[in-house]
Amino acid sequence: MATAYTPTVYGTGIKATVQRLGGRLAGMIMPNIGAFIAWGLITALFIDTGWLPNATLAELVDPILKYLLPVLIGYTGGRMVHDQRGAVVGAVATMGVVVGSDVPMFLGAMIVGPLAAYLIKLVDGFTESRTRAGFEMLVDNFSAGIVGAAMAVLGALGIGPVVQVFTTAAGNGVEWLLHHNLLPVASVLIEPAKVLFLNNAINHGVLTPLGSAEVADQGKSILFMLESNPGPGLGLLLAYLFFGPRSMRSTTPASMVIHFFGGIHEIYFPYVLMKPRLILAVVAGGAAGVFTFVVTGAGLVAAPSPGSILAYMAMTPRGGYFGVIAGVLAATVVSFAVAAVLLGFGRGSDDETPGGTPAAESTETAETTGPTGPTGATGAAAATETRDGIEPQQAGTTHTITDKDGAPVMKEA
Repeated sequence: MATAYTPTVYGTGIKATVQRLGGRLAGMIMPNIGAFIAWGLITALFIDTGWLPNATLAELVDPILKYLLPVLIGYTGGRMVHDQRGAVVGAVATMGVVVGSDVPMFLGAMIVGPLAAYLIKLVDGFTESRTRAGFEMLVDNFSAGIVGAAMAVLGALGIGPVVQVFTTAAGNGVEWLLHHNLLPVASVLIEPAKVLFLNNAINHGVLTPLGSAEVADQGKSILFMLESNPGPGLGLLLAYLFFGPRSMRSTTPASMVIHFFGGIHEIYFPYVLMKPRLILAVVAGGAAGVFTFVVTGAGLVAAPSPGSILAYMAMTPRGGYFGVIAGVLAATVVSFAVAAVLLGFGRGSDDETPGGTPAAESTETAETTGPTGPTGATGAAAATETRDGIEPQQAGTTHTITDKDGAPVMKEA
């Protein structure tokens, strides 16, 4: 399935399957980015360490994070599977995983919303031809209510606790990396997963809930920046602009604007997939950015959604701009340098023909030489040269070159 936020995926291999999964996850997150931005702005402004601390308005932060955002994700996921009926059942089922866990259930909503919608789709397919006329509304409403209630109970007792265990384990892993000064190593896992369009699942399903817990204790969190840093992608696109194939260079300026200022990281994923070795560039850039964030003590107060430099600045706490900007800049420089090396500083571009002759020169030679000699004009008038001038004749005929007195000098076919 293609969405408005991811390209159409063809093929049946493992990579294509993972990309389709990433496309579905992106389709659940991206339509709700406005709600994430609203939560981020409320958090940045009104929490204790915000720009305008306000205890009353700060009470909005927790309910939006734990209830509204997961329900919106579950609603959207259900709608993708079975339109409005799937959306309603998905939202009801999501409430089960929300109350069955103490952490924000973004990942749980991504699972239970589409699953509940798929079940009601199966039920509708079974009852459609078996429902007597006049009972359609009754059957439809009760079937949706029964499926929604059952999935909410399953979410509260089964799916929610399982997802919480997974989230807790991921949090412990991140905490271990942080305490051992190995947090940059996380880029080895995050960047390849991003390229397979799993960026939203990683960011909003795992890192955002963990970062939100840190904000409650410390007022900021570095976890919001592990996946969302726009630096690695910008460095890669800059390398393509200067050293990539000439056929691709014209596309990179617009891609850079969309990526860096628009926050749509998916725009650079195809550039990596075209030359998979470039994954090393974004991994190196991501690790350099995270290392800089750790050294400077940088952090954000909320998830920057989308991951643009503008969102980064909006979510930066007071006095924290140096570390944030330094980390983005370091990621850009390192990613650009590694990608430039991997691209051979332009030596591997398509500027030349397979024989090694520059394409422009080959074209010029073909135009001037032509199939019948230097004039390149088959069937055009050939010339009879004299010492006094040129007389046109048809190509392919025998003509004689004479001197000014008419004596033949040479005969030429």
